[in-house]
Amino acid sequence: MRYAYPAIFTKEDEGYSVIFPDLEGCYTSGDDLQDALYMAEDVLAFTLFDYEKTGRDIPVSSDPAALDVGDNSFVNYVACDTIEYQKRNNNRAVKKTLSIPEWLNEIATEKGVNFSQVLQDALKSQLGL
Repeated sequence: MRYAYPAIFTKEDEGYSVIFPDLEGCYTSGDDLQDALYMAEDVLAFTLFDYEKTGRDIPVSSDPAALDVGDNSFVNYVACDTIEYQKRNNNRAVKKTLSIPEWLNEIATEKGVNFSQVLQDALKSQLGL
């Protein structure tokens, strides 16, 4: 899932703080603007992945023009992809039991087929990933 939300970036004495006003508890900081942008994308993806996983309603993003910011602040959209986030951060292997016909198993074993890889490839194809 792809999302874009406005974030308020505030210049601090050291670096930048970042807050997403539409998402409860979604904030971060960075040593400089580049680091703050990177951290903002990461915390946005983490927060929205958690919303998806727990079934929370994902709020509509605000109009950036409606956000009130101070003199040392500016608003910038931050985009993320929670599927890409999961690929990077949730790669723990999970065992699955499945059944196939014996004759197919024998031929595939003789040919040195990696069953786990075939299943992963087939699932990605089926899910359009």
